[in-house]
Amino acid sequence: MFLIAGPCAIENREMVLHVASEAKKICEKLGLKLFFKSSFDKANRTSLSPRGVGMEQGLQILQEVKDTYQLPILTDVHESWQCEPVAQVADVLQIPAFLCRQTDLLQAAAKTGKIVNVKKGQFLAPWDMAGAVQKIQQSSPHTTQSPAEYVWLTERGTTFGYGRLVVDMTALVELRKFGCPVVFDATHSVQQPGSGKGYTGGNSAMIPYLLRAAVAVGVDGIFLEVHPEPEKAISDAANQLQLDKLEGLLTEVLKIDKLVKNEP
Repeated sequence: MFLIAGPCAIENREMVLHVASEAKKICEKLGLKLFFKSSFDKANRTSLSPRGVGMEQGLQILQEVKDTYQLPILTDVHESWQCEPVAQVADVLQIPAFLCRQTDLLQAAAKTGKIVNVKKGQFLAPWDMAGAVQKIQQSSPHTTQSPAEYVWLTERGTTFGYGRLVVDMTALVELRKFGCPVVFDATHSVQQPGSGKGYTGGNSAMIPYLLRAAVAVGVDGIFLEVHPEPEKAISDAANQLQLDKLEGLLTEVLKIDKLVKNEP
């Protein structure tokens, strides 16, 4: 199992490097492969609010993380033209959930030859992700290979009425039928969209419960946005995991993962 982790948005260089350093120490201790994640632009916001440092500065910071800590990088792309320059730094291009049906974006990401992590839209059933997988397969230079080599699918909850996401754990099983690695995003799954009077709320206290359940079902990867002081974060303040809780939570779920996979 691998971990995708980092602060939601690149707020400044110092904080990002600090989180990368601490997360790497924890993952090395636990024997867990880490993909460092942070976004240079939070384009899918409820209202006009801080979005990050922008692509140019953001990629410079992510390159520094990559060089300093020898970590593979995952970050979001929101527009087709971003894919090529982002792929010069990132090892995995992430398609945000709201954009998972955008054909041009999926194809542009696939053409870079990098792994594409597609977050399942909150408005889609798991089997509806077939279209996203097919679009990437048709445009990737790796078409002769199994999609398991270059497509990841991430579950992050489904819209249920207003202001609430619900995680159907059977979706993890359904997504596996595509033959791609399945990731569970525990932090975005506890979001409460629009509940914060102009911003997205959430309940980070529920992260451990959902994550334990997902790992018990069986996943290939875990997605956790972590921050030293979540309450001060410019994005997803209500649902990021506090950095000093990361090691304890990972230790717990790795025990579950080994039990499920019948590993010593």
